[in-house]
Amino acid sequence: MMQCVEEIATEIVRREGGYVDDPDDPGGATNFGVTIHTMRRLGLDLDRDGDVDAADVKRLSRAQAIDIFINHYFERPRIGELPQALHATVFDMYVNAGGNAIKILQRLLTEMGHPCVVDGALGPQSIGAAHAAWDAAPGHIVDAYGIARRNYYFRIADRRPASRKYARTRAGGKGGWIKRAEEFIAPRFHMSAAQFQARIATWG
Repeated sequence: MMQCVEEIATEIVRREGGYVDDPDDPGGATNFGVTIHTMRRLGLDLDRDGDVDAADVKRLSRAQAIDIFINHYFERPRIGELPQALHATVFDMYVNAGGNAIKILQRLLTEMGHPCVVDGALGPQSIGAAHAAWDAAPGHIVDAYGIARRNYYFRIADRRPASRKYARTRAGGKGGWIKRAEEFIAPRFHMSAAQFQARIATWG
């Protein structure tokens, strides 16, 4: 049974966790996955002191985070117009990576023979291409998108050593980014420990 958008948003908040302010995270201070940049863009001065800072991020409630995600990361980018099976994974990735979540989908659709402009925005062309791809290969596109997500995370970590801690644990296993992508991929496409080690071998 497909989840409703509120259930997906609640799971995203659970996955994101509470307040963090990691200097290696370009998102800055974050609570339930909502960054300080998002709160500034939305003008969420929760303590009404005239600015939006880390204190406001800390005050954000779980319910407010869910509301922000549904309105600004699902409805506004038109994710709800995609085939329903894609809602959870694209919504989750949009919270994590913004417009790059849509670019990953647009590149994938083009590779699957349903070309669309890779601009990070869902319009009639991209939405139509997604439905055509779903109709042509309904059992394939969700896994293919999840694998493309996983590859996106690996490429960030390849380029940016400070981000590798999100892709690899201190013990050397799969980090949060990779596990997150694989939550939306069928188990048969999950990387084995050996495949994961081979992929990160150059990281040192």
